[in-house]
Amino acid sequence: MRKYRLVQRILSSLSLCFFHIMIAVVAYNYCALEWGDKYAGYSLPPNIAFLYAIPFAADMLVCAVLKWFLRRKR
Repeated sequence: MRKYRLVQRILSSLSLCFFHIMIAVVAYNYCALEWGDKYAGYSLPPNIAFLYAIPFAADMLVCAVLKWFLRRKR
């Protein structure tokens, strides 16, 4: 059962990496859209940048479900 524990740690690390990458991507796109709204005449509001978080949230959810499933196996 030790292999499940290693996989759980890998899934936790992967989920944490997804979280940090999500924050970086959303923050960058929010700033870019905010700048474009003020100076370049973009038609989209900066709040649209939060839509970039959806795929990352889905990945984190998959990692959490897999980790929970492996915990139940043990």
